[in-house]
Order: sequence, then C-alpha cells, then structure tokens
Amino acid sequence: MRVALAIVTVAGAVALGAASMSNQKDRDQKPAAKAEKKADDQPPAETGKKPLKAKTVSAEERIDALSRAAVWSAPPPIARAQLGPDPRQPKEITCKFEISQLGGTAPKFDCRSESGDRLRIKYGRSPEVPSEVASAKLLHTLGFGADNVILVEKVRCFGCPAEPFMTMKTLGFAGVEKLYAKVMDPKDYKDFPWAAVERKQYGRPIETEQVEGWAFFELDLIDATKGGAPRAHVDALRLLAVLLAHWDNKSENQRLVCVSEQDWPEGGRCSRPFAMLQDVGSAWGPRKVDLPAWQQAPMWADRKSCTASMDALPYHGATFTPVKISEAGRKHLGGLLTQLSDAQLTDLFRSARFDQPTGFVTKHSTPISEWVRVFKLKVKQITDGPSCPQ
Repeated sequence: MRVALAIVTVAGAVALGAASMSNQKDRDQKPAAKAEKKADDQPPAETGKKPLKAKTVSAEERIDALSRAAVWSAPPPIARAQLGPDPRQPKEITCKFEISQLGGTAPKFDCRSESGDRLRIKYGRSPEVPSEVASAKLLHTLGFGADNVILVEKVRCFGCPAEPFMTMKTLGFAGVEKLYAKVMDPKDYKDFPWAAVERKQYGRPIETEQVEGWAFFELDLIDATKGGAPRAHVDALRLLAVLLAHWDNKSENQRLVCVSEQDWPEGGRCSRPFAMLQDVGSAWGPRKVDLPAWQQAPMWADRKSCTASMDALPYHGATFTPVKISEAGRKHLGGLLTQLSDAQLTDLFRSARFDQPTGFVTKHSTPISEWVRVFKLKVKQITDGPSCPQ
C-alpha cells in the first residue's frame, strides 16, 4: 500500500512539474542564455563576499566558539540609514532552478544566479515574505547579524515547476527529489511576483554532527572574559528578539559563523565567531505580520525585575527561556531604536509591503501608520520606566 501511494505521489509531482513547462510560454520569452541578467543586475550582498560551506567541529569546539562570539557591531549612522527600497537594487531577478530539500511550510525554492550565487526565494502570499524582508533590514540597520533579504517585483526562474515548493516537498516525501531533473526544461521559465530573495550572510557556519545553529538559552555561554560579546550586547539581542516576536527560534533558525578572513586549521580556533539570526520569517506577531496580535504580545513578563519572556507566543517561547535583562542591555537597545525616525519606520514597513493582505483568507490591509505607531509603543516599553535591577 505504501509503495503504491509513493508511486502515485511521485507521479503526481512529476506531472505537476512537467505541466509547468507549458504554462509559462510568455510572448516575450527569450532563450535562457539571453534572458539571464548580468551580474550587476543581481542584488548586492552586504559584504560583497560569497558565503562559505559549513565546517563540522566537535561539541567542545563549538561551545568554545560560542563562548567567544560577538552578536553586535557598530553600524553606520542609524539616523541616516536607508530603510526604503535600495535604488541600486534590481526590480527583477533571473535565476535557474536548483533541486534541493525544503523544510518549513512557507512556499520557497532555491535557484542559482548567473554569477553562481545560491538564492533562496520565498514567494506567494505567505506572511513570511514581508516578515523576513523587514526583520532582516531592521537587524542590519541596528548592527545585528542576519541574512541579506530583499523584496523584488519579479523573480524569473528558468526550469521551475508550476509549484516548486509543493513539487519538491512531494518528491521529498518519497526521497526522489532528483527525479524532477528528468522533466525539467531549462529553457522554460515561470515568474513569481513580489518575492523575497535571500543571500546568506558572509561567514563559515560552525556546526557539529548533531547541532546546527544555536538556541537562545545558549547565549548564557557567551563570556566577555574570553573575548565574547559583553552582557549588554547579548541582552539587547534577546530584547530585540522579543520585540520582533521571533518565536520560531529553534537552533537551526540561528547561525554561528566564523567571519575571519582566513579559515582555521584542524585543531585550531576561529578567531572571529559571530552569533546571528538566520530565519526571521516567523515574526511580527504569533501569526506572522499580524498587527493586533503583535501589539498584544508583551515586551516584559515582569517589568519590575526586567524579566523578558516569549511564553505568550507559539511553542511558549521555544528555545527562549525567561531571562532577566540587564540595565546595560535595556539601554543599549533603547539607544539604538530611538535613533529611528517615523519616516524610516514608514519606509521599513512600506518597502516590505506590510500594508498588503497576506495568506489565502485575509483580505483586509493594515495602514502603515498603525505599524509605525505600535512599533513606537513597544520601543517606549523598553526605554520608559525604572532602571533594571543590577
């Protein structure tokens, strides 16, 4: 019975992929070689460097790297930051479909640009599209780590099936993702409007055979006496995660990377480990980009003791256990957030299309001014009130 089901499932997925090859024969179609954008048409990476493959280390080496990790670096002047569309950013991206295993529930796929960069594309009306765009931009603006995510008006994917996420997930169910290569037509394409394009932030991921990324409760391992981030930076990151409502914070949604210019030898140590957020698509409310629910999500479990928690969010905070925020951490984040102007916040939410309906059911839109208002209320909950206990 299972074999028969798998055969039917795979056949359906392949048929779905094959059907896409005749669905997108646009009148302006060009051969793949001509339709590829030039390298300078691709979104500029924040660092201008390509990401590196993960390095597998022992559990002890990983803990040592995490204990010495930074979590924040001083950004360019926040008050002059451009949070709206980057004029250097292309409106359209062209890439070639890449067969890969896909997790999660948001529609997505991987593809390669002409320059060879691997891109993760999130598409459709998933709220993870605006969530990740706005979250990543805010994190970078404030000096915290995140992948480079932009929103483009159109992604043209050569070789893409009609529904790439569904096709790869279905084939993955039977463990035969590569079967799609038999029907893939690299000269045909499909367009995806208003898609998020993600490039990995520079750095070599530090992982073990069992652990990818880091959990929020592991931030206690960062030790300033060993060269790691000071408590103020660590607590600022924790508090910012609460503000974003980054509730899907399982370890693989964060990343520990080495940002050293040179690799480290076997038995050696990374000289510049950095702890960053990776997948920030599940944010801005327990149902993602949900203003009423985000407004109700508390910044503090107990303001008097400055205890921060995500217990009110899905998974009861997941890896984010209740923690007491230091006064230095509260002031550090507050000092960063208060530099943002109303105009910058308006640009942030508008450029990520927070005023557009998401999902298949929701049809109403929320004014950008309301997102700005609630953001400022949350900032005041951080900056106002008594000092945190020492």
